[in-house]
Amino acid sequence: MDLEALKYKLHSQIPLTKFMQIDIKEIKNNCLITTAPIEQNINDKQTGFAGSLSTLVTISAWSACYLSVVDLGFNKDCMIAVIKSDTAYRAPVTKELYCKTILPSKEQLQTLKRKLKDKKSASIRIKSQLLQDDKVCVDFEGVYVIKL
Repeated sequence: MDLEALKYKLHSQIPLTKFMQIDIKEIKNNCLITTAPIEQNINDKQTGFAGSLSTLVTISAWSACYLSVVDLGFNKDCMIAVIKSDTAYRAPVTKELYCKTILPSKEQLQTLKRKLKDKKSASIRIKSQLLQDDKVCVDFEGVYVIKL
């Protein structure tokens, strides 16, 4: 999984991600870690702007989906889109935006691969959280559809 290539793809094809300075940090404990500086994503209350927080969790979950599809051997240019999402803002963010996105399980990946092979289309649920000092500030769950 080439995280630098993913970061380049995001910054070149989705200009907002470059402006927000979203960084694809690492994969750790079956989670994709992404960040963005608070300075680029602040509101008038000096906390994380809700639009930036929503964008980071949404694009991070999209990225986990993209990495999974590519890792399964499918075309990097397939269509992936969020079709449904739920976001809960639990606490303000006052430091660097730090997002942890759970990568799909082996079972989810097997189902995804089978559906993509059989139907050329599938959907998957991805969860992300924005954390600050080990406290959940934003909870996100999105349903992403993939079409080959």
